[in-house]
Amino acid sequence: MRQLSKAVITAAGLGTRLLPSSKEIPKEMFPIFDLGKGGILCVKPVMHKIFENLYDVGFRDFCIIVGRGKRSIEDHFTPDQLFSNVISNRIRRKVRDEMLDFYAKIRSSKIFFINQPSQRGFGDAVLQAEAFVGNEYFLLHAGDDLVLSRDNSHLTRLFKVFDELGGEIVLLSERVKNPTQYGVISGEIIDREKGIVEVRDIVEKPSKPPSDMAVIGIYILSPKIFKALKEIKEDSRGEIQLTDGLKMVLEERGGVYAVLLRDGEKRLDVGNPENYYQALVESYKFCTKLIKEYSGRT
Repeated sequence: MRQLSKAVITAAGLGTRLLPSSKEIPKEMFPIFDLGKGGILCVKPVMHKIFENLYDVGFRDFCIIVGRGKRSIEDHFTPDQLFSNVISNRIRRKVRDEMLDFYAKIRSSKIFFINQPSQRGFGDAVLQAEAFVGNEYFLLHAGDDLVLSRDNSHLTRLFKVFDELGGEIVLLSERVKNPTQYGVISGEIIDREKGIVEVRDIVEKPSKPPSDMAVIGIYILSPKIFKALKEIKEDSRGEIQLTDGLKMVLEERGGVYAVLLRDGEKRLDVGNPENYYQALVESYKFCTKLIKEYSGRT
């Protein structure tokens, strides 16, 4: 079994489609609903939820790529003893326990922050993590992309394909009605029941999509991605696109697999106002359903 112990979370984008709210609050810190300890409904930043998802499946080494104006992310992931003392007598016990549990997870993790000096695209943000990753496979998670699933089943299935099939890249994908606004894969479905696709091609925001399978910003990547990202050309906006790096690895080495989301699993994308509204609606529905089930067991 290949080692997979490091997680990289990218949170360096400007979030221009969510202005003016994103001027001071990074889009990765926008709140969504979540199920807290004791079956309570919580409001958490997207990054908070991503970190907890990855922690709960075993990750302890994290690298968060930030940019200018993202200081609130670093502050959020820094335990504040004074704040803990102040809130201990002013909030409900279950909410207090939720915060203390989050701080305990932070203290038992190693979290590194790396600054992306200039806005040169998703691929360039990933490149900043090269020294942290070294020569290991790693998990990459976009900070504005989140999947809701029971017991993080989307992640455990991703790991299972990585262990069983090997390859250079394993990514999550979902079927969408309008693939033109996403990275899109095409290939052969090698296990329909498990939703596993052997990827033959990947393109970024195609005008004529080769399929309806859109890429979700959650990947297991070989360290060879860094060499590819250094060799690809910038796009028309002067940015380095991760999709181009993935395509280069695919063409040179093959071994790229996708895991499709199952019914009941929800992708939340907070990249624009419409998607953020849907993220609030879907996260609330998901949590209230779990709360009803939790109440029925107590």
